[in-house]
Amino acid sequence: MKKAFPLIIIFLLLISVSCANRGNPSGGERDTTPPEIVKSDPENLGTNFTADEIEIQFDEYVKIKELSKNLIISPPMDPEPQITPLGSASKKITIKIYDTLRPNTTYALNFGESIVDNNEENPFPFYKYVFSTGGYIDSLTMEGGITDALDKQAEEFVSVMLYEVDSTYSDSLIYKEKPDYITNTLDSLTTYKLENLKPGKYRLIALKDENSDFTFDQAIDKIGFVEDFIEIPTDQFYDIQLFKEKVDFKAFRPRLSGHQKIAFGYAGDPELMDIKLITRVPDSFNSRITQAKDKDTLSYWFRPKLELDSLIFKVSSPKTIDTFTVRLKDQLNDSLVISPFRDGPESFEKPFEIDANIPLSKIDRSQIKLIDKDSADVSFNLVLDSLKNRLRFEFEKTESNTYRLKLYPGALTDFFENTNDTLSYSIRTKAVSDYGNLRLIPRNGKYPLIIQLINQNDQIITERYLTSEAPVDFTNLNPGKYNARVIFDQNKNGKYDPGSFLLKRQAERVSYYPELIEVRASWNFIEEFILQD
Repeated sequence: MKKAFPLIIIFLLLISVSCANRGNPSGGERDTTPPEIVKSDPENLGTNFTADEIEIQFDEYVKIKELSKNLIISPPMDPEPQITPLGSASKKITIKIYDTLRPNTTYALNFGESIVDNNEENPFPFYKYVFSTGGYIDSLTMEGGITDALDKQAEEFVSVMLYEVDSTYSDSLIYKEKPDYITNTLDSLTTYKLENLKPGKYRLIALKDENSDFTFDQAIDKIGFVEDFIEIPTDQFYDIQLFKEKVDFKAFRPRLSGHQKIAFGYAGDPELMDIKLITRVPDSFNSRITQAKDKDTLSYWFRPKLELDSLIFKVSSPKTIDTFTVRLKDQLNDSLVISPFRDGPESFEKPFEIDANIPLSKIDRSQIKLIDKDSADVSFNLVLDSLKNRLRFEFEKTESNTYRLKLYPGALTDFFENTNDTLSYSIRTKAVSDYGNLRLIPRNGKYPLIIQLINQNDQIITERYLTSEAPVDFTNLNPGKYNARVIFDQNKNGKYDPGSFLLKRQAERVSYYPELIEVRASWNFIEEFILQD
């Protein structure tokens, strides 16, 4: 027996280990059940609503997640209600109303998927609390779709709004007043549905509302609209195209931004801005205007240095006239800096370009030399874009070549008589076999057309202008995938024109080739582009 006892102990231990190795406890199955509402006070879908607080009780602890992204209140309340708890768990949600509610109006608070349970964050999907301050719940609906006038993909989270058309309505309301009804494409990229509407006449608009204030900010928002008023009830499906309006011109207060350099900021089209100095200055006074790179700013350069405290300017456009005073003070002199406009291998079609930080006033061709890899001289033309202050070197390029461009001292003289030091640039071209070619054959077009190739970063690579039906050749393209689009140039000005809400003008029509076009090196592609009416 003395020997049997430890054997029994070992046997029992082996059984215990064997049982333990059969599987690790998982803690049970994952909870996938969303929370349920136990009670609402006042009851959902209630009428003659007069409360200033709503409580919604659940059968388990819930959290509110990404409320600002999900919650849609229609009509909007101002101020918005306070909804708690935020950032913690509770078995109830409280909504405190601070707005003075409209009489005989149906309100809907759509929480999207912001209500989730505390443990697994299972959403209570698209919960909507609806009440009416009148004797019945409005129940009419309308639907539609959202597209983009220029881009292939529609924007996400687009607000769709209805403004009631009554004796107080004007189109200017969208700039300053919240709508009567609102919804969002939160759960769909392309469709919307407005619910709990009452019968009436409405203006229908859509906004990519960047600052979420339910009003149209022309500077940052995209807008779309239906030209005519709509009548509710309706069974019509309303498609709305979004576009970015041209910003109305506005001049901002100028400021001294460098040595004898004044920055004139603006919004809109700078071609509409006329800058006139009205301060009396010496006869030797001279000035130049250039476009600041990557900024909505015109730079006003002047010489000589003035012994004045300030300068007064009149800045005018077709609709506005402003007078500005700019205080003068000593600034450090700028040195002339020259830089290439583009880096990397050069395109066969595009000229080599250089930018200057100070306006160029003189170019001495005798101090510029261009040779190829065999040290043979290459002839070139020079073109100066005075507004962009960009110098173009136009010459015929050949494949697999390297060109050396040298600008000797004094080749370039700027506005303040500064000259360049020796500048050298290497310009390299690739083999033709490194590129691909694409021929597009448009059909059923209404001319003129602008045909563009766009890369996958939505950058316009190249474009052609067609006044009649003909094949369009895009040569020496870098391998990759491209979108092709056609702009129907209705006003024949050679560029895409967006719409205008106040003028009730839609954007010019755009048509995309239905598929991405893959261009491969050393290949020629031919695609027929059938344009839809």
